[in-house]
Amino acid sequence: MPTRLETYRVEAYNTAKQSENKMHDDTVARRFGFSGGLVPGVDVMAYMMHVPVARWERDFLARGLIEARFIKPVYDGETADVDAVEHNGVLTIEVFSRGELCATGTASLSESAPAVALADYVEVPAAAERKPVNPATFEVGKWLGTAPHRWTEKAATEYLAEVRETDAIFAREGLGHPGLIQRVMNRVLVDNTILGPWIHVGSRMQLLSATRAGDQITARAEVTANYEKKGHRFVEFDSLVVANGKTPLAHCQHTAIYQPREEAAA
Repeated sequence: MPTRLETYRVEAYNTAKQSENKMHDDTVARRFGFSGGLVPGVDVMAYMMHVPVARWERDFLARGLIEARFIKPVYDGETADVDAVEHNGVLTIEVFSRGELCATGTASLSESAPAVALADYVEVPAAAERKPVNPATFEVGKWLGTAPHRWTEKAATEYLAEVRETDAIFAREGLGHPGLIQRVMNRVLVDNTILGPWIHVGSRMQLLSATRAGDQITARAEVTANYEKKGHRFVEFDSLVVANGKTPLAHCQHTAIYQPREEAAA
């Protein structure tokens, strides 16, 4: 029988008010029809991860699978309720804010972390010179890299505060939150082109190893799709996120609107 888990309630926080992506800026976001700057999708996904981490603890951090789709915005300072129902070993997760369904997803625990060959994912540096985005920027089959980012213990701790994560497992065991991996996935876009306002719309992440505070993390990403839908320009990546150049942390699929229709038509 399905089992409903206790609702996880978060006061949402827009961590990206000062970022290059002005979709997180109140004034710009309102031009696109939103009520204010969007809380980053990667952070909403971090709220969702609290539930499977609480359910499966370190096992989830080492071999968990989570998928998320973002439907409506979550705004700074508003309450986000993360509801989950478990059935046959799968958590069905929903995020509500302002009485609206804002995100959906699932989480489960793989029997073992899938084997992944580093050699199957081409390691390239981030762009030496970023240029304004256009449809040719994300040519299907192209490999993209990210600038190495080391999440020091201090930075990993600050991240927990930003995403309102209170689970003691991270500090107790010196682990990095898997939401850090999602932030690196956003860098696949940001480190390789100059973007206007853009939107992360969904991700799938199979964790392969627990992230440790102090790891230097990079992504090796292949462009798997680049298309127009309802006037928006979408890009999809298939990526391996790696720690210290040798340890696979996660296999990720990442989807974003890199040019909203208002920008694409300009």
